[in-house]
Amino acid sequence: MTTTPATASDSRTRTRLANQTWEATMLAHAVLMRRFTEQDVWEGLSVREYDVLYTLAKAESPLRLRDLGEGVLLSQPALSRLVDRLVQRGLVFRCTNPDDARAHQLSLTDDGAALQRQVGRAHGTAVAEAVTSALTEDEMRLLESLSLRLAGKEQS
Repeated sequence: MTTTPATASDSRTRTRLANQTWEATMLAHAVLMRRFTEQDVWEGLSVREYDVLYTLAKAESPLRLRDLGEGVLLSQPALSRLVDRLVQRGLVFRCTNPDDARAHQLSLTDDGAALQRQVGRAHGTAVAEAVTSALTEDEMRLLESLSLRLAGKEQS
């Protein structure tokens, strides 16, 4: 089987499609995040604060700030300030890393874990309602697979 070389027109078409796909993905994210943010489920947390609690709750062990930053869409300085506020509120515990006394590890306090579960149940219900009302189960599996591939975190 012979293939024809890609033309400049094909490249522009593929580039245009890639950008339209990206824009549609970002639009879906913005619309859903606006909807979720407006819901009365956050118990005094911002969405970003909840994101930190959720990321810590998923972790199998305490996380360094750098590792926490991989799962949260904030700059390191902004994340550091947010973590400081969560520590002050008694939701996150900061301790010295036993392997590196210069570094700290972060984990949820009992209060932080309880709040994360409470908010998480309500938010999880809202996410399920939004996604299942728009997509079939096969479409959800495909979207998950494609999203993980784009993130470089394909499941095996």
